[in-house]
Amino acid sequence: MELNHLYEAARTAGRSLLQLPVERVNEILRAVADATVAHAEDILTENARDLERMQPENPLYDRLKLTPERLQSIAADTRHVAELPSPLGRVLRHTVLPNGLDLTRVSVPFGVIGVIYEARPNVTFDVFALCLKAGSACVLKGGSDADCSNRAIVQVIHGVLEQFGVDPATLTLLPAGRESTASLLQARGYVDLIIPRGGRTLIDYVREHARIPVIETGAGVCHAYFDAAGDLQKGAAIVNNAKTRRVSVCNALDSLLVHESRLADLPALCAPLEESRVHIYADGAALAALHGHYPAELLEAATEENYGMEYMDYKMTVRTVASLDEALAHIARFGSGHSECIITEDAAAADRFLQMVDAACVYANAPTSFTDGAQFGLGAEIGISTQKLHARGPMALEEMTTYKWLIRGNGQVRPK
Repeated sequence: MELNHLYEAARTAGRSLLQLPVERVNEILRAVADATVAHAEDILTENARDLERMQPENPLYDRLKLTPERLQSIAADTRHVAELPSPLGRVLRHTVLPNGLDLTRVSVPFGVIGVIYEARPNVTFDVFALCLKAGSACVLKGGSDADCSNRAIVQVIHGVLEQFGVDPATLTLLPAGRESTASLLQARGYVDLIIPRGGRTLIDYVREHARIPVIETGAGVCHAYFDAAGDLQKGAAIVNNAKTRRVSVCNALDSLLVHESRLADLPALCAPLEESRVHIYADGAALAALHGHYPAELLEAATEENYGMEYMDYKMTVRTVASLDEALAHIARFGSGHSECIITEDAAAADRFLQMVDAACVYANAPTSFTDGAQFGLGAEIGISTQKLHARGPMALEEMTTYKWLIRGNGQVRPK
């Protein structure tokens, strides 16, 4: 599919953003928030068309669904981005060399950022707001499941951009077909960065086929380890919140590890999950401990394939471990580097877990559901980076910039 004309337009729009004053950017964002509320009925009508094509039992249904309340929340997030300090032009380093050269490293936009995402129309708002505030144009490739919603949202945003005399190509939404994904991944020279936001299959595909730098976000195989010294009341609340708050998001709990000395407490630890009808895949010891205390129809023996799965559903695994070291080894093998937590009153165990677990966000006595840019006080986010180059964890405004060196001289020349 030949889409280079769209990429070229986005690149031109990105360059023009360099001259857009931050006050004007903030005015645009506030206007987008107002327009989102004003056009809520139109957006919800198109969202309903998308929802008609998806079964409510599908774990992605909740991600796809927009409501008046969710649109109000999206508008509030957009206004919050407008209130945040600009991430551009920050002096990251300054030095004067012995020869008099003055060196300054400053934050600058990427230029054009491509984002590939699945059935999450709220991402359209988030990406636009963050990219605009960070001075970059964005090229979006949404999933076909959310195409009606995304196009309604883009139409609203384009209306605001035109009202302010800003090039609508600042936000470009590609056709929903797979051909657009393949094209975007090959748009070298037009697009500076690709961010996939979705499940492991999408992320793997993007990493394997992209000819543009990629920052991986989204895939979360999250664990909670209930230690020998874990507080049962805290543990039950943490596990329930991490698993059932929203099962379709990447910070939802997928696996509970329990110290063998606490198996007698496992029924109480899992009791709150029964209300949400969470299906548990358990190893032999955990299965025996839960037998007769948890609905039999929601219990099943775990296989090796169950571990390492991102369920995005009311399902999770439970595995018994003999020590903190065994829990750490399990997480190292099956985790995705997203979010992991320990529940313990042993400060030394908590410190060791925080030190040893290799993940973007590591918690002691708090649920993985807190892995979120807004919860971290960063405003909206573009995703949770699970890699180690450039950005790790919530990718908010600061992470949406790169930097360049500015060198000021007075006729110095380098010696031969």
